[in-house]
Amino acid sequence: MQSILPIKSAEFVTSAVKPSQYPESMPQIAFCGRSNVGKSSMINCILNRKKLVKTSSTPGKTRLINFFRINESYYFVDLPGYGYAKVSKKERAKWRPMVESYFKSKQEVLGVVILLDIRHDPRPEEMELFSWFDQYQIPYLIVLTKADKLSKTKQIHQHKRIAEHLSIPAEGIIRFSTKTRQGKEDIWSAFMEIFDIDQEQDNENE
Repeated sequence: MQSILPIKSAEFVTSAVKPSQYPESMPQIAFCGRSNVGKSSMINCILNRKKLVKTSSTPGKTRLINFFRINESYYFVDLPGYGYAKVSKKERAKWRPMVESYFKSKQEVLGVVILLDIRHDPRPEEMELFSWFDQYQIPYLIVLTKADKLSKTKQIHQHKRIAEHLSIPAEGIIRFSTKTRQGKEDIWSAFMEIFDIDQEQDNENE
């Protein structure tokens, strides 16, 4: 099934750890989640690419901010995963200032996609993340990954449970699976609605 917004081009641009290393400013959507939540796989899936974003069997391996230019119109920004237990405390301590610098920079951040594993309730560091985005009035979309790991009934139950934990309507959360592509179209619809991705402008650039 074709995504609502045709992907004509998707390319890696650069990796960065500080604002001086960011590419030229352009509208962008950031992706944030725990290191084992399936972030890289999800980005590849919604872009119809297999290996654009490198995946790893070792959680926490990606510790840079990676920029990908989509349709020559905006960036997908892959933020380093957090919560990786096998990484030293010193390395983990670098995550927050690196990410805060990104969101406080003059980049044209349209919003952020926050990925949560549907099998687990939100953890303290994730609740803190939501509070931080609310404080700085940064729009976000919540996506529950690995939906295929649960039965349909358990998906619905856990979806509602997580919504209650976050005190938001269940309708504002999308269930997703890289394996079955469940939720892919819903994510693109949300991008255009929440982050105001301009479909007509992208079509002009084709």
